[in-house]
Amino acid sequence: MTLERLILTNFKNYREADIALCGNVNCFVGNNGAGKTNLLDAVYYLSFCKSYFNPVDQQNIRMGEDYFAVHGHYGDTQVSCILKRGQPKQMRWNKKVCKTLTEHIGRVPLVMVSPGDQSLITGGSDLRRKFVDGVISQVDHAYLDHLVQYSKALEQRNRLLKQMWEDRLWEESMVSIWDEQLVRHGEYLTSARRRFTEAFRPLFSDYYHSIAGADEPGSIDYLCDPRPLDLQLIESRQADKYSQYTTCGPHKDDFVFSLEGEMTLKRFGSQGQQKSFALALKLAQFQYMNDHLGQKPILLLDDIFDKLDLLRVKQLVALVGSDRFGQVLLTDTQPGRVQAIFDELPLLEHRVFDVTKGEVHELGR
Repeated sequence: MTLERLILTNFKNYREADIALCGNVNCFVGNNGAGKTNLLDAVYYLSFCKSYFNPVDQQNIRMGEDYFAVHGHYGDTQVSCILKRGQPKQMRWNKKVCKTLTEHIGRVPLVMVSPGDQSLITGGSDLRRKFVDGVISQVDHAYLDHLVQYSKALEQRNRLLKQMWEDRLWEESMVSIWDEQLVRHGEYLTSARRRFTEAFRPLFSDYYHSIAGADEPGSIDYLCDPRPLDLQLIESRQADKYSQYTTCGPHKDDFVFSLEGEMTLKRFGSQGQQKSFALALKLAQFQYMNDHLGQKPILLLDDIFDKLDLLRVKQLVALVGSDRFGQVLLTDTQPGRVQAIFDELPLLEHRVFDVTKGEVHELGR
């Protein structure tokens, strides 16, 4: 799907904005704080029903206003996200309200690349699980359903464990009820993550090799307890009883990133290797989704050029602007750098927009 028009009302620092986009590379340039990233976040809302950067929806309403509205026109399809203070958030598909937010996930495939992606390597396992869960959920709606139900059952089991500890009353039969739910949904998650890792690994390795320009192969491995989940839960009950939370299951899994098959990137990788690794992860995500959905996701690149030399920036723009990719929206702080790249790639369809204090104007018009 191609986003042809983006309309904002009271979204973050934008009172109003109406932007016509091209089907290939769209670049938003301006100083830090002007609102470039907010435009990408608005597009992200239309795919994921939430912000990429701020999980508190209310804080994304323009100060002093009562609501925000984000509308995207994808050909004949209109997608809207509307939030009024004190009311549930609404996602609309051709003006029809979606019954649930999860119903909408996957309809508009999208990949976001931002400077914070390096935390996928340096941060905790929860960030890596969230990344993988987000990729799989866009191509497998059943996975998203199982993930939501597993999370609900996990929350209830943990609440029960804490309550029983406070009451000094242990009832295994009550714990078993939630164990059954965790097994039912958790086994699907584990199986899907294994399949994902096997399919994703060669895609990632190819992109890492292209970006890093190095001989060392990058790899991703899924780290989980090999025992059946029902057995894990039974054997961990005493530990769970005293910990007051569930100590095993898919919510404890991790994904290990490594170089040369043995050196973990988090411990041994340089900053350059980690940055290249994170970018390769996101481009491989694009390829994985394209292969499984049969359509190219929208690619958002937020301020990723500052630590790359001009040659690598040019190579990256040429890559994402090729037929291999689809529509791209990117931000940069240097208009001259962007224009120099497009001057050297005259056949690349593009539009450049100047962003200044919540206002957007296309350059050259």
